[in-house]
Amino acid sequence: MKDARPEPATPDRPDASPRGPLPGLAGFLMLLAALLAASYAVGTLAGPVAPGLHPGYSAPAGTSGGDGGTDMGGMDMEEMSR
Repeated sequence: MKDARPEPATPDRPDASPRGPLPGLAGFLMLLAALLAASYAVGTLAGPVAPGLHPGYSAPAGTSGGDGGTDMGGMDMEEMSR
């Protein structure tokens, strides 16, 4: 008569990868680089957000400029001294 106990299952492959985490990390870094390159390409094709905006030291639009932002919105200082 044969023994009724089931035989222990043998796994087809080991639980731990013998190669380590390098393939997964390399794949993640390649995916990250591909996404960054794609976003850069889309941004280049889209163009600048504000076409008239250029870096510089001029005053913002709507201000008199040059006085450090102390413009009082059209108030006449002579009227206040009376």
